[in-house]
Amino acid sequence: MMENKNETFTYTYSASQQQEIRHIREKYLPKEPDKMQQLRMLDRSAAKKGTAAAIMIGVIGCLLLGVGMCCTMLWMGQWFIPGVILGLIGIAAVAAAYPLYTRITRKEREKIAPQILKLTEELSKPE
Repeated sequence: MMENKNETFTYTYSASQQQEIRHIREKYLPKEPDKMQQLRMLDRSAAKKGTAAAIMIGVIGCLLLGVGMCCTMLWMGQWFIPGVILGLIGIAAVAAAYPLYTRITRKEREKIAPQILKLTEELSKPE
């Protein structure tokens, strides 16, 4: 005699759960360098040194300008001429920040140009 067994298989699919599983799994997989990501990182790195130097020079220039203004406006008398000189040095530093940025960025781009060109050639080839 045959027994009638009701065996059923149930499966619940959750797209959000699968996406979360995939996201967690990707954290633990070894990272393979993506060429497009490398290209973006190289391009961003070209401007980092120039940006840092320009910000530093700009901030120092602003501070010198402020000290110079303070000397001329508050401590008149013997501090007037040194205040004017400090203010002019500060203005010159602020004015030099952008040319400094462009010069450093240009030099950095020249350094990494072969890598950038190699990556762009590899990425533009049809596979």
